[in-house]
Amino acid sequence: MTDIARAAGCSQATVSFVLNNTPGIKLSPQTRERVTEAARSLGYRLPAANTGRQSSTATMLDGVIGFMVDQLATSPEAVVAIEGARQASWNAGNVVLVTQTMNDPVMEPRAVEALKAQRLSGLIYMTIFTREIDAPAFLYELDIPVVLLNCHTADYAFPAVVPSEIAGGQTATRHLIGHGHRRIATITGEPWMQAAQDRLKGYRRALATADIPFDPDLVIEGDWSASAGYAATVRLLALKERPTAIFCQNDRTAIGCYEALKEAGLHIPQDMSVIGYDDEEIARHLFPPLTTSILPHLAMGQWAIEQLETPPAAGGRHPIVKLECPLVERQSVAAPPKRKG
Repeated sequence: MTDIARAAGCSQATVSFVLNNTPGIKLSPQTRERVTEAARSLGYRLPAANTGRQSSTATMLDGVIGFMVDQLATSPEAVVAIEGARQASWNAGNVVLVTQTMNDPVMEPRAVEALKAQRLSGLIYMTIFTREIDAPAFLYELDIPVVLLNCHTADYAFPAVVPSEIAGGQTATRHLIGHGHRRIATITGEPWMQAAQDRLKGYRRALATADIPFDPDLVIEGDWSASAGYAATVRLLALKERPTAIFCQNDRTAIGCYEALKEAGLHIPQDMSVIGYDDEEIARHLFPPLTTSILPHLAMGQWAIEQLETPPAAGGRHPIVKLECPLVERQSVAAPPKRKG
């Protein structure tokens, strides 16, 4: 929808209203046509509702999917995953019911009981932070298929899908190496988080593969915030030998990095290349637009529904599926500046 909005010159909300044929929204025929043509030109398949006929899913309902997530309002990842599940569910005529649980040991079982009262045909259990979990007992006791999203268990009792974070960190760093950078810094997230650990592993693997020595001075611990990105960049610029590129391990960190670089009178990417991670909406609107990696939560939500529709035999071990974090190339990366003298 973001791509279509940019091509059509309108907001993402307008694109959503047009593509979903939302009732009660008064849009001009010209706006609807502009959005439709932009969608077609980008190769998107338009939903049946956009053809003037009522969507057949209104009369095809044959199941209810439960979607439990520990935190819903703190970051966009949960909403994106829910949208992926919604898209895949509606294709089969299913409804998705969502509940936020905050990992509360009392309210989580109550939430699943409330969902079960709706005659669930499957359950998706999601955590915001990618990690190994001790699955609550009620998940093992359910007589419906269960899929884990953004988390997994040590016993591999449930199908599980997570982002391929090591590969994502490796791809981002390789992109900088491919532009000629050899002194590459990275600003991490909080080290206790699996995503931060794995992105750092990917960074180190890319350096090793390119025979670039690892320099601990170029690794600055952050906390995913813009303020941490600013402070870390100031530290990197104070080094006797500055980096020529900075891998910010999320886009919010990159915002602070941008500010520190501009405050120091440096231009991106002529003086310093910057790469982010997550592909949040702000990445498109920074100046210059930020090269970053997509967290595949939309595809993860779709994958979870596909697993529920064709569940494997019970009792087996289920390997963890890792989905690629594709790189989005924009204008924040270039060759390193030539040394003077």
